[in-house]
Amino acid sequence: MKATLSSYVKNARIELSKVIFPTKQQVKQAFFAVFLVVTFISLFLALVDLIMSTTLSAILG
Repeated sequence: MKATLSSYVKNARIELSKVIFPTKQQVKQAFFAVFLVVTFISLFLALVDLIMSTTLSAILG
């Protein structure tokens, strides 16, 4: 049991040393890109909702 656990920890450290973590600049760029896409999609869906609700109100009203 102990040999298995120590082997697991050793292998986990080896694999973790292979990981390339993003730089602060890369994280900022990714955040900005995600923020822009989410904002654009939200505005687009709000516009579609407004158009559809206005059209439906005109048809039914």
